[in-house]
Amino acid sequence: MRRALLLLPLLTLAACGSEEPRQESQDEGQSVVARTSEGDLPGWLTPTDGTDPARWLAGREAGRPLPDDAPEVAAMRASLKTARTGFVEDPRMMANRTVQLGQMLAEIGKPEPYRSLIDGLGRIAAPRGRHKSLYGEMVQHYYNARAQGADHDDALARLASRATP
Repeated sequence: MRRALLLLPLLTLAACGSEEPRQESQDEGQSVVARTSEGDLPGWLTPTDGTDPARWLAGREAGRPLPDDAPEVAAMRASLKTARTGFVEDPRMMANRTVQLGQMLAEIGKPEPYRSLIDGLGRIAAPRGRHKSLYGEMVQHYYNARAQGADHDDALARLASRATP
């Protein structure tokens, strides 16, 4: 558990996306290229990645790439869209943080479906009105509550009581 708590800030920084866009310098000169592969799932979504975060996240959970029109992708897209209204981060960052949280929860034997995490945290962020929440911060508090023994609903209840304006 202590290892996971120490690794979260490092994983957070690694996935933030401060890396420079890929440059191609062949016949076309210098141009920014966003790369998307239909046949594989990257480890993380970078700022220049053209992959749909909902499709990537649903594929990660399924263990394989899914078509854009798959029901799981549509459901994940709806969850991210709804949650996005309560958070500062964009869907790409929320997707990366959700995968990090999922991995950390699995390490402590408490896996959760990605949509359950996004929907639960989104419900807490939504009532805050004009003030948006930080998804990454909420993920950290949720993980800490789970690591201390709370189940999914109890961890969300703890977060909700902290988030009350």
